[in-house]
Amino acid sequence: MWAFFSARLRMWLLLAIGAPLLGWLLGRIGDAIEARRGPTAVSRGLQTGRRWLRRRARGPLATSLDDRERPAR
Repeated sequence: MWAFFSARLRMWLLLAIGAPLLGWLLGRIGDAIEARRGPTAVSRGLQTGRRWLRRRARGPLATSLDDRERPAR
């Protein structure tokens, strides 16, 4: 099924659905590690991955998942 989509549509699907979900997942894992053990190199790396993907994400999920970010300290 995936092969029947054009290259442009596949890229849009990855950026519209995959990138926001992956960024959200990285952030949740980073938050859990940080809450349990404090800031570590791994949690900072995961947070950096979330920010990097957030800048590249497009589509409806990119804004809806960012609305639920953790509050600033």
